[in-house]
Amino acid sequence: MADRTERLVDLSHVIEDGMTTYKGLPGPHICDFWSREHSAQYYDDGATFQIGRIDMVANTGTYLDAPFHRFAEGADLAALNLATLAGLEGVVVRSEGPAIGPEAFAGRDVAGKAVLVHTGWDRHWRTEAYQSGHPFLTEAAAQLLVERGAKLVGMDSHNIDDTARRARPVHTHLLGAGVLICEHMTNLGALPDAGFRFTAVPPKVRGMGTFPVRAFAQLGG
Repeated sequence: MADRTERLVDLSHVIEDGMTTYKGLPGPHICDFWSREHSAQYYDDGATFQIGRIDMVANTGTYLDAPFHRFAEGADLAALNLATLAGLEGVVVRSEGPAIGPEAFAGRDVAGKAVLVHTGWDRHWRTEAYQSGHPFLTEAAAQLLVERGAKLVGMDSHNIDDTARRARPVHTHLLGAGVLICEHMTNLGALPDAGFRFTAVPPKVRGMGTFPVRAFAQLGG
């Protein structure tokens, strides 16, 4: 039997102090709240502990969008059912875009699945090139995914919408239908077109619609 770690594919970017995910949003500040040196005074057996602290906006690294991100009455992170986040049957659709329309999904069964759009744009991660001219889904593609019953849509690009426009129709259609979004993914090229399970679970936070996830795929699912 193959080692279980060989069947798990990490699809998340590393979150590091000061990094930029989305131009105009501050990078995270990561530091010690309680250092090992400070903690040593409280123990007589040589034990030391570190308690970390992170100050960041929710849209950092690889993150999940819940309906509340777009709609005040939508489900927030705490309201999401684990069945919509963990162990989803996954499919990969490959397109370099930039505008990815419904034709990219022709002949693909997406009902009840996590649909991951592989563009290769993650090669620009943490560079100026990542921030503009990126691949995105068209409004028609989003409508098709809703109509065909996709459960989650992920992408390895800067935004699932066209950020050159002052509109976000893809977020509106998907989140309005309860279809979750996972943005700023990576390593989708390591996945097969189908035959895997996808998981992206955020913490159970009330009153928030977006948060980083450790997204991964389990092959052979």
